[in-house]
Amino acid sequence: MALLQNHIAVVTGAASGIGRAIASGYAREGARVVLLDVNDKAASEVAKEIRDGSGKADSFALDVTRREDCVAVARQIADKVGQVSILVNNAGIARRNGMLGAREAVISDWEDIIAINLTGVFNVTHAFLPPLRANKGRIVNIGSIQSFVHLKTPSSPAYTASKHGVLGFTKALAAELGKDGVRVNAIGPGFIETPLNEKVRAANPGLVQVFMDHTPLGRAGKPEDIVGPAIFLASDLSSYVSGSIVMVDGGYRTI
Repeated sequence: MALLQNHIAVVTGAASGIGRAIASGYAREGARVVLLDVNDKAASEVAKEIRDGSGKADSFALDVTRREDCVAVARQIADKVGQVSILVNNAGIARRNGMLGAREAVISDWEDIIAINLTGVFNVTHAFLPPLRANKGRIVNIGSIQSFVHLKTPSSPAYTASKHGVLGFTKALAAELGKDGVRVNAIGPGFIETPLNEKVRAANPGLVQVFMDHTPLGRAGKPEDIVGPAIFLASDLSSYVSGSIVMVDGGYRTI
């Protein structure tokens, strides 16, 4: 039997990269997946690809920074799809401007990154709490190696703060929702090749090499590398795992 049979799984930021890979992996394991993304057209295309491959998928447009929109989408999904039992908070952005740049850019980075990467996780989770509690659901948040460290390579303090926040939120929610049978965990990706960092990788190969020199497995990750841990945390295989983070970083934090 497929590991996620009879589950309805919502994945944010599902139009590309890690979110797309997780949505596709969940569908292969029998879940009906609901793809949420600010890019409605791209999310719709991915949902169609999943359906063309005999999976079950729906898509809705969502900007996770818009709290009332999160509530409205949760209601739509309840009415049109069913009761959600898995939530993956994946939507996020990354910028690599430090604290000493132009004042306007520093402030803009902080506001945008925190709004999407951290407040967005709160907004979506809060909107889906009723079905998750009713179904003893599973929440998987996408953290980072920067949930623990601030990289020596150029990286904004806002991004590091947001990913530290995601880990803290994961632990706090696991403690609060455990009595309802809801498990809350996180995944900490290392350097993963996605459309989000494609331009940076092309323009700055030296930056990529810095990561590789610090990664025992000696390669960058692929979105598919996140899928196995995401399935594990959403399935009954991890029935006694909550408040944890599974690092998927090629060993980066061992050095």
